[in-house]
Amino acid sequence: MASKAVYSHRDPVLKKRDEFEDILEERRTTSDLRYALKCYTPVLYKGLTPCKASELKNMVLQSDQLHYVINQVSKETGTATDEIQVEVEAILEEMAHRLQLSTVRFLAFTLSKIFKTLFSSICVNEEGIQRLQQAIQEHPVVLLPSHRSYMDFLLVSYILYTYDLALPVIAAGMDFMGMKIVGEMLRMSGAFFIRRSFGGDKLYWAVFSEYVKIMLKNGFAPVEFFLEGTRSRAAKSLTPKLGLLNIVMDPFLKGEVFDVSLVPVSISYERTLEETLYARELLGIPKPKESTSGLFKARKILSEDYGSIHVYFGQPVSARSLAEGRVNRSQFNLTPRHIPRKPAEEIQDFINDTAFRLVRAQEESMVLKPWVLLATLLLQNQAAGNKRGMPLDELTEQAVWLRDLSRQFGAFLHWPEHIPPSKVISSSLSLHRSLVKISEGRVQLTLEKAGGRAEPGLRLPAITPEDELLNQAVVILSCASYRNQTLHVFIRSSLLASAIHYASVNKKQEIFNTFSFLRNMFSDEFILRPGAEVQDFEDACYLLVKSGTLQINQQEVLVTDRGQRTLAFLTNILDPFVQGYQMVCRFLCEEETEGLTEKQFVPAIRKFIIKHLLIGRLKYAEVLSSDLQKNALAALLRLGAVQKLRGSEEEWTLKVNTVMVNSLEDILGGKLPTQNPLVARL
Repeated sequence: MASKAVYSHRDPVLKKRDEFEDILEERRTTSDLRYALKCYTPVLYKGLTPCKASELKNMVLQSDQLHYVINQVSKETGTATDEIQVEVEAILEEMAHRLQLSTVRFLAFTLSKIFKTLFSSICVNEEGIQRLQQAIQEHPVVLLPSHRSYMDFLLVSYILYTYDLALPVIAAGMDFMGMKIVGEMLRMSGAFFIRRSFGGDKLYWAVFSEYVKIMLKNGFAPVEFFLEGTRSRAAKSLTPKLGLLNIVMDPFLKGEVFDVSLVPVSISYERTLEETLYARELLGIPKPKESTSGLFKARKILSEDYGSIHVYFGQPVSARSLAEGRVNRSQFNLTPRHIPRKPAEEIQDFINDTAFRLVRAQEESMVLKPWVLLATLLLQNQAAGNKRGMPLDELTEQAVWLRDLSRQFGAFLHWPEHIPPSKVISSSLSLHRSLVKISEGRVQLTLEKAGGRAEPGLRLPAITPEDELLNQAVVILSCASYRNQTLHVFIRSSLLASAIHYASVNKKQEIFNTFSFLRNMFSDEFILRPGAEVQDFEDACYLLVKSGTLQINQQEVLVTDRGQRTLAFLTNILDPFVQGYQMVCRFLCEEETEGLTEKQFVPAIRKFIIKHLLIGRLKYAEVLSSDLQKNALAALLRLGAVQKLRGSEEEWTLKVNTVMVNSLEDILGGKLPTQNPLVARL
């Protein structure tokens, strides 16, 4: 039998993490006005003198690259360069930030009042702040926060102002501009606005990329954007978008700056402000349009308690170190720098790999609160058919077991040690009482019948079974968003546990093949770095050997007696996703999908899933998540089981390879072995 040392190459538990400081503690005892009006003199990049927003615009308008693109567009369209120049100025006016210290001070004062009302603490790792301060002086800095809430970019700016660091300029979506007063305030506190998509608009791309690059190259301020491109409604990391990362890496790759410091920032909310809003969006209820009036209507949240926030500023990552031995930058000397060129495949692979590494760095520094463990256990209990919930003492015992397992797996867990587990758990349940209740000593999700109580003398309208199901699904998806925060800790081990469950024998090679199939199938769902199958398998093996779940030798993987509980838990983590992907496959094979467009896909499959839930053929209501459904379709498109064909009016229609989709459903259901010839081709 091989010793555990075989897998001791990288123990995630040994990762050193910084201590936290609550920045609201001082705010509760000193004047907010004095804080807002304090002497603010941040140290800038190599002693640079701050530049006005108008000067920045002029630098963009005079750039060689922009002039080259203007001339290109003029030749292609026959439009005079003067007219295009006017269009460029309009784009820049719409886009540019107008950072003003007076607005920043006003927001610092206002946010102090709001944060003290909403949150019990905002905890920041001060060592991370010190590292960031050093990085800002040495190289251009890019801040890359995780994105789970509207609050994220306000929070980062507030923290940097608190510690006297240079405020970032922040890439924000155009939808915030519709908020009139608030939109302008965001612009004056450092936001620059970009369109959600600008496809083949060469001119817009040139203005946008040049604007960002000039800010970065000259070190006027740290540039901040969200690698995932949008907020994660399901509270798990999204596949990174590469557009902005390409732009900020370009000056380094072309030798215009010596290095760029990439700083992952992990923001963890004990209770998310938008929890039910996100759940409704995932069920197809459109989100309210961003507006100032909508913001004021949301003031009722100020009477709620949202617990603590932990913000972890990660180790700055050097673009130069990442590129060493991987990228030959001399290729950029072959053409003038101002001529735009499509990145070579080597560069695209490097940027993609960097993006995945940075999102993983965000994940590894996310702080998990006790509630995420409770939500995980309560959802698994619900799926097992225990409608009456769990006895509180049993939930406490299981939570302590899961706390210890999470720590063995390297989770960054914030569990107060000086308080008895029963009190930690009752405090967590109290904070999340909108989702959970204690009745007769049992803990249950709040899945009461939809519609609530009628006022005296009034009758409520009849509630259909579908309405009731969707109301319950809001609670289940809200809980799932907390469970999802644990996925980065368990997903590799869950894939291995499921591979052991699927495999007909305990041969290590067969289990690895099944692991690789599942990992490939779910690579749109979780952050799994391309090409890292072997490392992920070895990491999962190491953790399961270390926790006493498995014994592994050169040829075989054996489950220990005490490992059965851990293996069952890990298999249950992946099970909702497996069933969700199966349902997508079944829908594409059973329903009439001829001429089905991408836009029609989600409403059609939602109807199909609701039908199966109501007749009891499906046990996971979280399969109703549009996020999961779209990821499943993306996987089938990537694997070639579904194709996109251009239909009428620029809409794509789906063409289904029924044999392939059927086979994938059977494999996920354990009816076909993963040695199936189809899987070998994948």
